Amino acid sequence: MTQPTIVRDVLPNGLRLLTERMPHVRSVSIGVWLARGSRHEPPAQSGIAHFVEHMLFKGTTTRSAEDIAQTIDSIGGQMDAFTAKEYASYYIKVLDEHLPLAVDVLADIVMRPAFDALDIEREKKVVLEEIKMVEDTPDDLVHELFTEHFWQNHPLGRPILGSRDTVEALDADGLRDYFGRAYVAPHLIVAAVGNVEHERVRDLVTRAFEGLPVDGVPLVEQPPRVVPAIVIRNKELEQSHVCLGTSSYRQDHADRYASYVLNTVLGGSMSSRLFQNVREKRGLAYAVFSGLSAYRDAGSMTVYAGCANDAVSELIDVVIAEIRRLKDEPMPDSELRRAKDHLKGSLMLNLESTSSRMSHLARQEIYFDRQFGLDETLEGVERVSVDDVQRVSRELFANGALAATVLGAVDGLEVPPDKLSLG
Repeated sequence: MTQPTIVRDVLPNGLRLLTERMPHVRSVSIGVWLARGSRHEPPAQSGIAHFVEHMLFKGTTTRSAEDIAQTIDSIGGQMDAFTAKEYASYYIKVLDEHLPLAVDVLADIVMRPAFDALDIEREKKVVLEEIKMVEDTPDDLVHELFTEHFWQNHPLGRPILGSRDTVEALDADGLRDYFGRAYVAPHLIVAAVGNVEHERVRDLVTRAFEGLPVDGVPLVEQPPRVVPAIVIRNKELEQSHVCLGTSSYRQDHADRYASYVLNTVLGGSMSSRLFQNVREKRGLAYAVFSGLSAYRDAGSMTVYAGCANDAVSELIDVVIAEIRRLKDEPMPDSELRRAKDHLKGSLMLNLESTSSRMSHLARQEIYFDRQFGLDETLEGVERVSVDDVQRVSRELFANGALAATVLGAVDGLEVPPDKLSLG
């Protein structure tokens, strides 16, 4: 198979363009990525980045919301968007012949949103329902509560959706002002992957996006200060939801590959220690896993499990024991090999679709200002040694570093700090 080719361009207005040719497919995934997210909002406008994302689908100066939906539906395309802590994305997947239309629609929504006052009031109701949905989804809510206390009084700790009060306070002037400062050429990346020619994409994008403003407000970011708190919230639920976590590495840290392997071994796969010891051997939880979140200047590693209300204490003990074992005992070579192969396999499988490759290109541009080839990433994973994993375990899981959040019908539950001791 011929190696896919990645081409990077910076257009005269500062817009960055990335394309990757996959000539064996008939589709194209193209997205506009904004290198600004919920952490870049003022506290009083918490949720505005996500609200603007909703509003861009509500119509432009020339298309109604229905026109936008029908245009993409009529060619069998798929269109979606999301907002994260450090970026937002709008993307369309279409057959290669419909690329010009996809570029036209994307340019229209990110350059000429209507911000109609009636639409804004209607959309507030929609977002308020979305906020309520998180409150009613305990495995989401426990992560929100954990993050809020872990990165207290910092934008990374605030929910992407905002709060009821901040969303209700949004108005057309505030939205236009935020949009005007954020959606400018130097903050935007267009990424296209599939059966495309770079020159043709560049011509289409140059024409469609030539009216973009070029002056924006530079980023001001402060790294968060971690507060490893113990938070217990009583809520009438059938199950208790437990989140334990510690600081991890930022996106571009040299030890990131070792942390990927550590996460895979701890709780990132079905053969992981937590899955085997919490679920398979003890039957304490149906869902148990660990995960990594990484940002420009901070990161976290968390362990989540849902268990019976009277099993919370035992569950925490088992998780602590597994973390201590990672710190104290070098893992067998066979377990390291399994974790590496799992990581490499899932990475390669994930990059088989045009949409996941498109996301991969854009995120690498946002965090690294360069593209890592698949081989380079696989080599990074392969270089990790048993000693690296143990060293990183000791660094991340230092004594006193662990925070805990418990959500459930646990009135009277106490988690003393020494229960989380990793010494």
